Amino acid sequence: QVQLVESGGGLVQAGGSLRLSCAASGRTFNTAMGWFRQPPGKERQFVGAIKWSGGSTYYADSVKGRFTISRDNAKNTVILQMNSLKPEDTAVYYCAARSLWSARIPSSPAEYDYWGQGTQVTVSS
Repeated sequence: QVQLVESGGGLVQAGGSLRLSCAASGRTFNTAMGWFRQPPGKERQFVGAIKWSGGSTYYADSVKGRFTISRDNAKNTVILQMNSLKPEDTAVYYCAARSLWSARIPSSPAEYDYWGQGTQVTVSS
């Protein structure tokens, strides 16, 4: 089992920045860590993901150039740095872990095995 705990959400004005963290514990061998978000009344959306081995990343077009994902292997932590935030970024943000190897970076919620509890990000205009 893997336990994931997100932190760092909150309220920020448009154009501001937030930094989300996802700490993994338990069975920490994961091939990829992803970030997803769920705006009010909408389905869960892919934000971006990172491979533990090599650190390659992949982002949704809507956040490319504004969001950055990094990892701290020693702390089993993944960071989502969000800059130039927009009101449409408002959502509950979730981190997720995939345990099985994949040649590509998975971007669908169904490809991830473990999920955190989510953290609210609200961007005011």
